[in-house]
Amino acid sequence: MTEVSKRRNTLICLCLAMATIAVYWPVRHFDFVNYDDSYYVYENPRVRGGLTLEGLAWAFSTNYRSNWHPLTWLSHMLDCQLFGLDAGAHHLVNVLFHVASVLLLFHVLNRMTTAPWRSAFVAAVFALHPLRVESVAWVAERKDVLSGFFWMLTVWAYVRYVEQLTVHGSRFRAFYGLALLFFALGLMAKPMLVTLPFVLLLLDYWPLGRTHWTQSAAGNDAKRSLAELLQEKLPFLALAIVSCGVTFWAQHTGGAVESLERLPVGNRVANAVVSYVRYLAKAFWPHGLAVFYPYRPWPLEAVAVTGAVLLGVSAWVIRRARCEPQFVVGWLWYLGTLVPVIGLVQVGSQSMADRYTYIPMIGLLIMVAWGVPRRIADQRVRKWVSAAAAALLGLCAVLCRFQLCYWKNTETLFRHALEVTSANWVAHNNLGAALKLAGKRKEAVREFGEAVRLNPNDGYAQINLGTALLEVGKFPDAIRHLEQAVRIKPDSVIAHNVLGVAFLNAGEIQKATAQFERALELDPDSADPHYNMGLVLRKAGKAQDAIAQFEQAVRLKPDFTKAKQELAQLRAAQSPVDLRN
Repeated sequence: MTEVSKRRNTLICLCLAMATIAVYWPVRHFDFVNYDDSYYVYENPRVRGGLTLEGLAWAFSTNYRSNWHPLTWLSHMLDCQLFGLDAGAHHLVNVLFHVASVLLLFHVLNRMTTAPWRSAFVAAVFALHPLRVESVAWVAERKDVLSGFFWMLTVWAYVRYVEQLTVHGSRFRAFYGLALLFFALGLMAKPMLVTLPFVLLLLDYWPLGRTHWTQSAAGNDAKRSLAELLQEKLPFLALAIVSCGVTFWAQHTGGAVESLERLPVGNRVANAVVSYVRYLAKAFWPHGLAVFYPYRPWPLEAVAVTGAVLLGVSAWVIRRARCEPQFVVGWLWYLGTLVPVIGLVQVGSQSMADRYTYIPMIGLLIMVAWGVPRRIADQRVRKWVSAAAAALLGLCAVLCRFQLCYWKNTETLFRHALEVTSANWVAHNNLGAALKLAGKRKEAVREFGEAVRLNPNDGYAQINLGTALLEVGKFPDAIRHLEQAVRIKPDSVIAHNVLGVAFLNAGEIQKATAQFERALELDPDSADPHYNMGLVLRKAGKAQDAIAQFEQAVRLKPDFTKAKQELAQLRAAQSPVDLRN
């Protein structure tokens, strides 16, 4: 590489980093949101405790939130160790991982294709597209930007391995081992990376040109048979299979996978076909983006039309595979990397999610960037193409900043979701929680009630509505909704605990005690049931037992003010009175 090329590439990297940081800089003032951030960070005692041996063991052994991603847990713990609960700092770490992925994407594409400006275009749109906002501006989605970073590192190491293989032959395997290591780390951040071996095969076809059917974009003439290339990917496939098994266990034992009875195969296939085209549409027209898209049945006509679009594009790229391999590589990259989250195995109640496009959209960008003819003779046409690309990047930056503003806090996030979607029970529920925290209890009850009306089987909405009714003194209504929550989610610690509080306020001590005991059976490390059990024991005159419960609550939740106050009062009452003058 010449000095001029090095300076050009350095300048491109500098511009990419500065543009990405400039667009995402407002996140330093953003709050945590009440959608998963509480579970992942600010209400998770394991994470809030920072990096400890106990936390390390927990990260590698837990399937909390129906996932096994120890590296993600450790990254959140490190943030808490360094920044405490400064939400802005947690957000900025996400931005830094995203910037690193953007720079690696440019470097890898340029290294494989020797096409710096096309590579820069792909990296810039990847950096600034509004669909990236959910992954970058949502603290709980650290797993997206962290796994994306290791995806890029894996591809970089693999490309270096291919280059060294050409020079040194089969003796040089250091970068191959490094690629395996990065892939394993990526899987421990988010298992969606299981499709990476498939993508490596696509890169062998183009631009690396390791097959007998294509020329290398970078001049590599080391051809391999398909059998040899498949054999080379076996260690990657083995890691992917293990990750799939662990993920299947974590999601099934965590109750995150929807049953076939509730969501039949036909509905899943229909949603998958429609979602592929919806993602495609949002990539080229990012309008109406929301944090949650409710699941809904699709009419046969919509499935037929979107299916025809997918088949038509697939047929077109296959026909051009020999002369323009970038199209088939980009299209199969897009289709293949979405498979784990397209809904055939439905996890959660969303129909689709912007964050799922973090890696898949790169395939579409490759199709666009390398779809422009390599040699444009007319100088005026070349200027128009460059101007159009610059305008598109500017538009992406503006739209990205607009979308980013909705993520500044929970209320703005879910009010926007309600504006751009319909029948969104999750948005009503989470907006209600934000309003309740702000002291707007009547508005919160209204939002929770709407969430329950739209989806009576949502246990979280039933819990929230019951809790809000409890706070406004409507005990019978609160008990009714909380009992429904316990029927829907019999293993929910929160449901049993809050139902116990409702019984306690209604004067039904025995029923309250039974609920607190059940909550502690489910999770002995939950502070709130210990506190509430202490209240019951204090009412029963069992001061010593009550003190033990309050002490346990404070141990589990060191900033539990109410438990500390109860503990201080009981200890003061038990202190002997000094009668000496």
